[in-house]
Amino acid sequence: MLNLDKAFTLIGSDGKPYFSAVPGMFGGHRGGKLYGRLDCRAALQAIARGGYVKHRVFFLDEATAIAAGYRPCAVCLPEEYAAWKKNQPVRAPGSARKELHS
Repeated sequence: MLNLDKAFTLIGSDGKPYFSAVPGMFGGHRGGKLYGRLDCRAALQAIARGGYVKHRVFFLDEATAIAAGYRPCAVCLPEEYAAWKKNQPVRAPGSARKELHS
């Protein structure tokens, strides 16, 4: 039986939260759909500013984060991010969002 006093809420490969007796090894941002190391400089700076915490999620491992549809952090996982970026589809010219002008 899971002791809820020592339970951690993680995100599974299906993208849904579940309780775990072990903490996650990776943290992520729900809005940006990205994951990284728990000691990531960029994430720690965002947390210090206070705007990141309510969207923070945790994953047991990297494979689970990827299966849930999250991408690697460019700051703390640069090699993984470069490989992910290389495999993204190329946008057609003119398909990028147009900037809003005031």
